[in-house]
Amino acid sequence: MTDFIAWWQQLPSMMDPVIFTVGGIAIRWYGMMYVVAFAIVYLLSRFRMSTEKLAFDKSFPGDALTWAMGGVLLGGRIGYILFYGFHDFLANPIGSIIPVATTNGACRFSGISGMSYHGALIGVVIAIALFTRKSGKGFLETFDLFIPALPLGYTFGRLGNFINGELYGRVTTAAIGMHFPQAPGYGLRHPSQLYEAFFEGIVLFVLLWSLRKKAPYTGFLSGLYLLGYGVVRFFIEFFREPDAQLGFVFLSFSMGQVLCFIMMAAGIGIIVANRPSTLRR
Repeated sequence: MTDFIAWWQQLPSMMDPVIFTVGGIAIRWYGMMYVVAFAIVYLLSRFRMSTEKLAFDKSFPGDALTWAMGGVLLGGRIGYILFYGFHDFLANPIGSIIPVATTNGACRFSGISGMSYHGALIGVVIAIALFTRKSGKGFLETFDLFIPALPLGYTFGRLGNFINGELYGRVTTAAIGMHFPQAPGYGLRHPSQLYEAFFEGIVLFVLLWSLRKKAPYTGFLSGLYLLGYGVVRFFIEFFREPDAQLGFVFLSFSMGQVLCFIMMAAGIGIIVANRPSTLRR
């Protein structure tokens, strides 16, 4: 048991964020996790369409997720700049937007980094709103198609954060803690990325997937996702290290918790606003 605990606590330092390198271009686990996440959401949504007889064309999931992918990348990056790195943006606008690194005077793409979940969510909302205007499908109807599968895909995103050794948790003395090379000091820290992967990913997926056929009206699953994710993320933030450049932004709450307040309110609003009049009695 002692050997397992020692292995567990040193695991982050044993992981290489790079899968392999081709022609000087590094293929990273973090970027690969995005591909896996979108593939899972696509396949599970197609499964729903075939087994639940949902009224969508076969090409609809792929087209919608193509738009959503653009929303994730643009929204995630812009959201990070606005929510977590606005001071750096003012000091170096181009360098903040484009992830590049300079080595011996030469610039190279440094990979996807500095992404905000809440920014990505806003980006996806805008992208799907534009897509549904073109496709003729309802906005919430489209979201409800993908929402039950979304948390499982999100699980892999957090595993990518874990492999990168980023977004680590606060200092702890518990045996579950880990040594993260990028963290200041050498103390144990909560593996908050794994907490998020499990609760925001797997647990929320099990809940939404089990309710997907029982949703009483359009928008219910979307609202429940926003509410559920907001609640879970809010509490996990107590174990996650606040961003060093921000710290606590309101009383003892982090930026992530403030954004989760808004997310929970939006989820409740969607559930209440879309509830049919026959269910309000």
